[in-house]
Amino acid sequence: MGPSENSPHIFDASVERVDKDTVRISWETHREDLQVSIYHGESPETVQRNAPLYRIKGQTAVEISGLDSDMPHYFEIAPDKGSAQVISERRLPLQGAANFRDLGGYETTNGQRVRWGRVFRSDHLSNLTARDIDFLQRMKVHCVCDFRTSTEARRRPDRFPGDGPGEHVHLPTDNLKSDPTDLFKKLERGDTSWLTKEFLIEGYILNIEKFAPVWAEVFKRLADPAHLPLVFHCTGGKDRAGTCAALILLALGVSEKTVIYDHGLSNIYIRDVVKGIYAKFDAAGIDRKKISPYFSAPRYCIEALLAHLREKYGSPVAYLKSKAGVTEEMLKKIRGHLLA
Repeated sequence: MGPSENSPHIFDASVERVDKDTVRISWETHREDLQVSIYHGESPETVQRNAPLYRIKGQTAVEISGLDSDMPHYFEIAPDKGSAQVISERRLPLQGAANFRDLGGYETTNGQRVRWGRVFRSDHLSNLTARDIDFLQRMKVHCVCDFRTSTEARRRPDRFPGDGPGEHVHLPTDNLKSDPTDLFKKLERGDTSWLTKEFLIEGYILNIEKFAPVWAEVFKRLADPAHLPLVFHCTGGKDRAGTCAALILLALGVSEKTVIYDHGLSNIYIRDVVKGIYAKFDAAGIDRKKISPYFSAPRYCIEALLAHLREKYGSPVAYLKSKAGVTEEMLKKIRGHLLA
């Protein structure tokens, strides 16, 4: 059976970095003769719709070169039939943060999409280069929410926003059973006895049960456009940041399947960083298979978190309202700011 007239004319659109100044834009379509126009801008609001970069017919990909690597880039794919779609790179091309990525573009269950360039998740920001800081300033990032413990933040202070404009909010998750810094030291000593599937899942559940006030502070800022664009991060950008990303996406109406997909992207984006960490443990004679769950984003952790929200609270929104004090008015404002 072929697509109906109501089927989307383009889907699964993405932007992937090829090299410093080249990206590859690709999409899927059921219509072999579909013609699309591709427009460009340095923000979602400044896409130049009067001057297409390309007009393409019968193709589903194009490479665009000559882009300024020090600027963000957004593209609109406009088919000759059906609605247009704004897309951008999921992971930002920063030199000092491997897991800094945009939550934009994800589709909700009612057909809306999360706006690009409004909310970002990341690993720590202590290694940002001067070029990275300039890049984020050009994106007009207004707020950074740091979930690292006090020990983590002291050891590696964030470099952004620094003395520049914008708010830096330290929202430490200091009440876990063990500080991440102490756990890393245990691994360095070869002590992996504590690193079990149950331990990791418990950490995700503790994120929900112990740190509702942290997520409340994030949602309070998301409801105020003066704090957007907003970045939230932990150290690796996968567990605590993953919890926050899941709550935001679920509150916006994004499916659990997509939340699980977004969670798993950390395993791709931090791969090179983890290789360097493994090399150090290899040199110390520590089996990387035993430590790998700590340096990854296990699917079973996010699945356990989602199940916990359903089984204990009925839904993620019910959790946010009953445990974190997020009001329906706040959620309405957030959806207004972040959905298109």
